[in-house]
Amino acid sequence: MSDPLKDKSQRKEKRTGKVPSEGSHGVRGKETTGKTKDSISTVSFMDELGHHDDNVRMPVTMENTYQMGPYKRFPVLAVTDILKDVLTSYLQEEKYEVEWSQKMTKTICEVIRARVKDLMIPRYKIVVLVHIGQLTGQSMQINSRCLWDASSDTFASYSFKNSSLYGVATVYAIYFE
Repeated sequence: MSDPLKDKSQRKEKRTGKVPSEGSHGVRGKETTGKTKDSISTVSFMDELGHHDDNVRMPVTMENTYQMGPYKRFPVLAVTDILKDVLTSYLQEEKYEVEWSQKMTKTICEVIRARVKDLMIPRYKIVVLVHIGQLTGQSMQINSRCLWDASSDTFASYSFKNSSLYGVATVYAIYFE
């Protein structure tokens, strides 16, 4: 069987949940009586949902709400308190190390994002950025640019510093019309 046809049949078997076992591979075997038979055995399995290469997600269609602005504003003060709490609790007693800071920025981003999403502010997209660096007397400027609607989009930011490192966390809230 040619390679494209073989790949297609394997994908079809994978979708139906049946895969040939390791020993069979479509080989014809002999019985003890001398007759030949097809010895294709199958093994059933179930993949995790959402991890299929062949599945194509259907687009979600949403109806117009004709809502031009947010009903509930993004709570900048509450988010600033979250940033202060998370940065202080994670970085208070730490010393700067390169590998540690790479892992810690991801962890802090995930924690902040989860706590902001727990506020359940509808129709806002949340972007979280965290920077951790070593304090050695240098200066640093962090800039960002994006398409912004000043009437509904906003951000919250907090800076933390101890004897060996600094941390800056920023949460951008972009209103989704």
